[in-house]
Amino acid sequence: MFIVLVILFMIMKKDTTLVAIVGIFVLGILGTESVYKALMGIFNSLIYATKELMPTIFIISVITAMSKVLLATGINEEMISPFKKIVKNYTLAYWVIGIVMMIISWFFWPSPAVALIGAIFLPIGRKAGLPAIGVAIAMNLFGHGIALSSDYIIQAAPKLTADAAGLQVSEVMSASIPLAIIMGLSTTIAAFLFLRKEIKGGIYKEELLKDSYVEENKLEATLSKRAKRLFALMMLVLFGADIVIMFMFNLQGGDATALIGGTAIVILAVIGTAAYKAGIFEKITFHMVEGLQFGFKIFGVVIPIAAFFYLGDSAIAEIFGKVLPEASQGIVNDLGLALANIVPVNGAVSAATLTTVGAITGLDGSGFSGIPLVGSIARLFSTGLGTGTATLTALGQLAGIWVGGGTLIPWAVIPAAAMCGVDPFELARKNLKPVVIGLLITTIAAIFLL
Repeated sequence: MFIVLVILFMIMKKDTTLVAIVGIFVLGILGTESVYKALMGIFNSLIYATKELMPTIFIISVITAMSKVLLATGINEEMISPFKKIVKNYTLAYWVIGIVMMIISWFFWPSPAVALIGAIFLPIGRKAGLPAIGVAIAMNLFGHGIALSSDYIIQAAPKLTADAAGLQVSEVMSASIPLAIIMGLSTTIAAFLFLRKEIKGGIYKEELLKDSYVEENKLEATLSKRAKRLFALMMLVLFGADIVIMFMFNLQGGDATALIGGTAIVILAVIGTAAYKAGIFEKITFHMVEGLQFGFKIFGVVIPIAAFFYLGDSAIAEIFGKVLPEASQGIVNDLGLALANIVPVNGAVSAATLTTVGAITGLDGSGFSGIPLVGSIARLFSTGLGTGTATLTALGQLAGIWVGGGTLIPWAVIPAAAMCGVDPFELARKNLKPVVIGLLITTIAAIFLL
């Protein structure tokens, strides 16, 4: 009931914090039958959510701090100048940003890729006429959507679903290729068409007219033209070296994010030291504080809703104790399993059920926690059908990760939203219609592939 309420409030562009807090309290009362434990649970759930989100908060804060010194020195203009001849309009910007994001995300997962792509390509996109929300949509759909749901390089997602379905990883990956292509194309094309209509309608006219890269420079950071070019080149070399290091030492997820974050801090320190003639220490600290303020401001509104949705998974045991039966796989996964047990078995219903179950399990926001259940359900349905285990498994995997891995759940979209300076709830709303369209088309395609 509270999941539905949260989604409705998002669609109506209403804040969801109060709904999430009430939802946590009600779940606490039902689970513990104790008012004081439910009250404690509200606070503890916020602590849990903050702890889970802290790495993302810090990488966004650090990249923002680095971006501030780039703005103050004008180095950002030097960085984007080579790309101006290539990315001449918002159409090219959308597809170039998206494809680059997808490729890097396949190798290192989207979290570090967002920081890397956002820092370099956001100003390029804006200069080409693509609004900040358009850059965020492109990074989000191609990275947390296509790359994370297919996961062809790291193979964490297909391994989880394949094991649960009793298949080889290669079988799930092969079955997912046509579905991933259909889902990726239908979603990104739909999103671009909706975005283009808004751009032509003048919705972003004011944003695109003003030069968002020329800010009042109160810090008096001065660098020569040659120095700016050298530092711009240094940045590209350092981040390029990060990619090589990630590949050589197989750094993924949190480790890759930490490498990007550490590099950003070094860049901030080096450029700040060269640029500021007086008060170096105070001004570098000022930029760090700016970044942290931005990070916590962006995440502050999302922590309560993240705290509520985390209760749908294993977090409920940590926050309220053992309030679920031993056989439970978490509230959200139990809902998906219950749905699978009450529907008839045929090709169309099986495909629709796997998409729905995948989407439901994705509502806990991780994208990955529910996909073993999806694999098990796919095996159950394919036994009744006599075929299609790999296709159903791949379909459920795509649905679960597209919804929970980072395109519809507000705190999952935060990295892209924060890097682009847009509201994460607005980004989730912009993604909703294209992702639903993509899921419908992909589900229909899966029926014919069974």
